[in-house]
Amino acid sequence: MSTHVKKPGWLTVNVLNRLVAALTRRGLSVWGSRVLAVRGRKSGQWRTTPVNLLTVDGRRYLVAPRGHVQWTHNMRAAGGGELHLGKNVEVFTAEEVADDDKPPLLRAYLKRWKAEVGVFFNGVGPDSSDDELRRIAPDHPVFEITAAS
Repeated sequence: MSTHVKKPGWLTVNVLNRLVAALTRRGLSVWGSRVLAVRGRKSGQWRTTPVNLLTVDGRRYLVAPRGHVQWTHNMRAAGGGELHLGKNVEVFTAEEVADDDKPPLLRAYLKRWKAEVGVFFNGVGPDSSDDELRRIAPDHPVFEITAAS
């Protein structure tokens, strides 16, 4: 498994993520934003971070543009979590997508959010070939999420 991680800078952590999370908590989705809550794999405490919810062919996904970050490790351990938008809370289960199945999902994600996250994909964009997308796939975890009953 790849260990690729692009840590966010001060501006992202202290301004942008907080702003998007605050708006999302108030029920204003910014281009599909949600606040992801997942239990920490070591502490068991809830951890939150803003994410972009991708929908492709009626199925929903969470993509980690910065790579194998803390929420992805926690998601693997927990097998699911919660998505918050305002007062709405959706409990879900998550299954990690295999690298060979990621190219169309990464393409759709980059088509929608390239301006926001394109810098984390090493020059690969929505118009890149499947081979280029497959090459970077191990660096970007993708989880298919399903609403829990």
